[in-house]
Amino acid sequence: MANPAGTPIWYELLTPDPDAAQDFYTHVVGWTIAPSNHPGMDYRIISAPDGVPVAGLLKQPDGMTAGPVWLSYLAVADVDAAVDAIERAGGATHMPAMTIDGVGRMALVADPQGATLYVMRGESAEESLAFRQAEEATPGHAVWNELSARDPEAALDFYAAAFGWRQDGAMPMGELGDYRFVSCGTTRLGAIMGEVPNGRIGWQYYFMVPDIDAAQQRLGSAGGKTIQGPDEIPGGSFALVCEDPHGARFGLVGSGGASRRKEDPI
Repeated sequence: MANPAGTPIWYELLTPDPDAAQDFYTHVVGWTIAPSNHPGMDYRIISAPDGVPVAGLLKQPDGMTAGPVWLSYLAVADVDAAVDAIERAGGATHMPAMTIDGVGRMALVADPQGATLYVMRGESAEESLAFRQAEEATPGHAVWNELSARDPEAALDFYAAAFGWRQDGAMPMGELGDYRFVSCGTTRLGAIMGEVPNGRIGWQYYFMVPDIDAAQQRLGSAGGKTIQGPDEIPGGSFALVCEDPHGARFGLVGSGGASRRKEDPI
């Protein structure tokens, strides 16, 4: 597996209505979504405008109470060893390790505070480009992974031990505490923070769009909701926290539209 252990290699949306979700995200984010043709299941592949696969889309299982939800897959060298370490650290296993021929071995787990994610060792020798750091990214790719935790210090300790992450700076947020940037090796992954108003405990993923204002207009016209933003972030882009029509939350990052650009002084 070409991706370093501890870095995101795939994303996935569990939703009650895959057809409606496909129409929504195609319109809002500009993705192309097509059947995977995997035998025995309706699993759809989400690709960025550059043609690179970035995520999967499938119907959430009947009786599932935690969805709809976006999930990520973190690369590990040994899935079974990773699951064992997560459980010993106080986490839980929601789906035991399983192998899908041609795809890889994976398990669905939760950290000690309940945030869910997959661990995976893929079979492909090719590098996954689903996640790209902002300076390398193009529209449609994931660019930021953000964890809201009741105890961010404990969360950081867990992910450092389980996946080799480290704090890589912080941004003070007043009464909300620090917004702790996290990296794995040379890759800046995102941030860990405490609970925020209107927020949810757990992971939230941000995908790049060319123009944040145009994306927000498409979000509303497609039946989605703006939860927060657009807010300017370091580097001059803008972040938007969104909710799709079924309640799954996700984020968008993009440049400001024409209404936000200041004219050059004469």
